[in-house]
Amino acid sequence: MKYTTRQSAILLLSDGTIFHGKSIGISGKTFGEVCFNTGMTGYQEIFTDPSYFGQIMVATNAHIGNYGVNDLEIESDSVKIAGLVCKNFSFNYSREDSSGSLEDYFIKENLICISDVDTRALVSYIRDNGAMNAVICTDGTSVEDLKKELANVPNMEGLELASKVSTTEPYFFGDENATYKISALDLGIKKNILRNLAKRDCYIKVFPYNSTYKDLAEFNPDGYFLSNGPGDPDPLFGAIEVAKEIIKNDNPLFGICLGHQIIALANGVKTYKMFGGHRGINHPVKNLLTGKGEITSQNHGFAVKREALDGHPELEITHVHLNDDTVAGMRMKNKNCFSVQYHPEASPGPHDSSYLFDQFVENIKLVAAKTI
Repeated sequence: MKYTTRQSAILLLSDGTIFHGKSIGISGKTFGEVCFNTGMTGYQEIFTDPSYFGQIMVATNAHIGNYGVNDLEIESDSVKIAGLVCKNFSFNYSREDSSGSLEDYFIKENLICISDVDTRALVSYIRDNGAMNAVICTDGTSVEDLKKELANVPNMEGLELASKVSTTEPYFFGDENATYKISALDLGIKKNILRNLAKRDCYIKVFPYNSTYKDLAEFNPDGYFLSNGPGDPDPLFGAIEVAKEIIKNDNPLFGICLGHQIIALANGVKTYKMFGGHRGINHPVKNLLTGKGEITSQNHGFAVKREALDGHPELEITHVHLNDDTVAGMRMKNKNCFSVQYHPEASPGPHDSSYLFDQFVENIKLVAAKTI
């Protein structure tokens, strides 16, 4: 095998901590909030998930790139992470249905990446010190200059990012002859969410993040959906107003992740920036309504304040995260509205929670039966 030398690279954290590694090959620097995902598979889906926009991803799996890429395994039209940190990057790949190498994919997407990093030490450091901004540098810029640039990068708290990943024009997904019509507000929607709705006999019209309730209602939908997405939910005043209108009219409403947080804010329940966040495909959740456990796929750095939900007159907690007792799901007591803080479409991840899409459709059917 031919030996190839690679450029030295560094990961500089905002507190001044430096981790050393090697460049994957793309020269430059990239900034974002550093976070980690514990999934052992599904790296391409993770890299293209719009919820990760503005974040430098640390892969805890020791091998990244070993099975290449596949054009069908994307959650959006481009890579959304700001950069990648990994231990072992596989320039060679092996899988029958791969369409190319991860290296070539990164070159096409111009993604800056550092490998040969002690990711176990890095993840342990993040777990102890919390999520923070960082920069990957592969072009030799001095540490002092990087510190100055990094100091000007805004913190994730208070940062509105849905506008960076949302569609700019409405579009349709699924069979136009399907039984049910769904208006979906795109705050950073994943393709597999649309696939899950479509295979349940739904035709979806996807709207830009800044659409109004009137815009969504003109499609005459049977139900409404608020999607996942990146950033802080607090600045999304328009989306919060849309949720308020949907709830006021008692239209069937389902929210996932950022959509879940928007529904909370629409009900006067505050959200908060988590110390480290939840990102992985093996998070344990308990359904308080059934008593059953679920292994879930999660990706979020903000959460709904549990103390604000306890005793709330309109909301009740339906799911809890078993690792830290944070709110993983809720529903309105007198309205056709529910939401979860994790990904029932699970791409990648287990399918324990796919029943939530069935629940949404059942809620729509109940409304339809009352109007007949």
